[in-house]
Amino acid sequence: MAYDLKDIKSYVTGCHMMRDGALERLSDADLQFVPGGDNLTLGELFKQLGEHEHSYAQSLITLKQDWSYRNDEPGLATNLAQLRRWFAQLDQQMQDVIDSLDEIDLDKLIDRTNGSIRPLLSQLDIYTQVYLIFLGKIVVYFKAMHKPLPPSIAEYIG
Repeated sequence: MAYDLKDIKSYVTGCHMMRDGALERLSDADLQFVPGGDNLTLGELFKQLGEHEHSYAQSLITLKQDWSYRNDEPGLATNLAQLRRWFAQLDQQMQDVIDSLDEIDLDKLIDRTNGSIRPLLSQLDIYTQVYLIFLGKIVVYFKAMHKPLPPSIAEYIG
């Protein structure tokens, strides 16, 4: 199935909305939850997602993936208000970048720095896959915490 820019915009918006639905059901204390093993805290998992979102937005601008960005804002992984503000900024940045694209831009190549070169449209598709993987992880965390999933996540992810 071939995607176009309109489809990708819709998928990106949907992914962001599902993430926000998860954030709405959490407390600051919930961000400290670890399901065991070597897993991140729930807050660190959200922080990692934000760092990935930043990397993808920048890759659409620079045509090169850079994984080195880390947000070192104190308390970010333990404070819902901070996470929400940051995600609002990240989402706006991503939306602005996507809105600036046209169909011709979708064939531009992005160096993913791991030996992989992908067309911009493919990069956006991979970005939505990053979100789907994240949402799959969220299902595990929510179930381990005995928290009800947001309806959109329960319906589409699990």
